[in-house]
Amino acid sequence: MSQQKADYADDAEIDETLDQPADDATVEETVANLEERGFDVIVVDDADEALDAVQSQIPAGASVMNGHSTTLEEIGFDDFLSGGDHEWESLPDQIWSIDDDAERQTARRESQTADYFLGGINAIAQTGELVAADLSGSRIGAYPFAAGNVVIVTGTNKIVPTLDDALDRLESVAYPLENERAQEAYGVESAVAKQLIYRRETEEGRTTIVLVRERLGY
Repeated sequence: MSQQKADYADDAEIDETLDQPADDATVEETVANLEERGFDVIVVDDADEALDAVQSQIPAGASVMNGHSTTLEEIGFDDFLSGGDHEWESLPDQIWSIDDDAERQTARRESQTADYFLGGINAIAQTGELVAADLSGSRIGAYPFAAGNVVIVTGTNKIVPTLDDALDRLESVAYPLENERAQEAYGVESAVAKQLIYRRETEEGRTTIVLVRERLGY
């Protein structure tokens, strides 16, 4: 089901103080701390530049999978991937062409080991930690180890001062919005069932964060 954030955002009560684009000084400090923790960071001004940056990261012939991400939808990546105007192996197209439920679930699990796995994040501590969660783990399962490379796209509205603030943002911004989206799309409530605190990337060049100076996703 195609959704826009505007379809459900007004129904969610969130802490607006934890959803504001960061100023330049905050972005600069956050980038420095992320890089010190082993993440590669690309800073761009808007959604169009973000899509260009993502495309530049993925070589021809690579297998590509994306976890659900409102941010990826907003920058146009999901449409680009499904549109086929690229030289990648699109694993979502393969997965959703499978009719058998058990076979499709197996393919979804195998897709966690894609050459490039793309997704979003729910919060970034200015000190350099990333926080994310989902209901099934189909997005965050690839981040720590399974995927060959990870590309995370996020707006600077996800930046908050500390790890405690990042965990607070997960509960008071990301969860209410995702819960409304899930009810709108599937008729069920969501939950912070599986949670990741990504403190450091130990494999050089594996994880790239595309940081967009816009209010994107949640």
